[in-house]
Amino acid sequence: MDKTVLITGSSRGIGRETAIYLAKNGFDIVLHCMKNVEKAEEVKTEIEKLGRTARILQFDVADREQTKIVLLNDIEQNGVYYGVIINAGITADNAFPAMEDEEWDRVINTNLNGFYNTLKPLILPMIQNRKGRIVALSSVAGLAGNRGQINYSASKAGIIGAVKTLCREVAKRNITVNCVAPGVIESDMTAEVPFDMIKESIPMRRMGTPKEVASVINYLMSEDASYITGQVISVNGGMY
Repeated sequence: MDKTVLITGSSRGIGRETAIYLAKNGFDIVLHCMKNVEKAEEVKTEIEKLGRTARILQFDVADREQTKIVLLNDIEQNGVYYGVIINAGITADNAFPAMEDEEWDRVINTNLNGFYNTLKPLILPMIQNRKGRIVALSSVAGLAGNRGQINYSASKAGIIGAVKTLCREVAKRNITVNCVAPGVIESDMTAEVPFDMIKESIPMRRMGTPKEVASVINYLMSEDASYITGQVISVNGGMY
């Protein structure tokens, strides 16, 4: 079985850890970045040291036409992906009354429209292939909301709704579609989070690690998860 997986936003953080984790478990990886090619090259080298193949695609998931062209060119040359992991995302936090239009649009266009822009050109080839795995990264903020993150929370809640619908449309083609919803995870995105102020909201009293998220994604990519679809799996230390 072809076990090639595309991971958007895989030059750092959860995406990077997931790429390496999946490579260790026998998957070939299509890495993605928008700007940081140097970091993506570092991940590619690590994957190749594990004996798996990797290549890098560079595009902005918020740019629909660019995303479509790059992805269709890649699968025409290399074949349809077995798995797609929608991980690329950004934040632009602000209280709602002070939020700028640009902050709302930028987060929605990257996080939610990026889901559509990435999957739209890939879904018919996957359906024709009659197999596949799709995992989209949501967030505890998409499940419960979070002060100062109305744009981020809306985008991540939208992903959950999209997953729950898409899974019904493609299930008979042996394609599963699931969400993983991390809590507070050690990453660049949380580097400036004042942990002392939020630790009381985390029953385990610690941040999660990217590896703990990657291990769940790896399971959802596996044959063992072939009857799991339309689910939201939280990795959040017991929050909410």
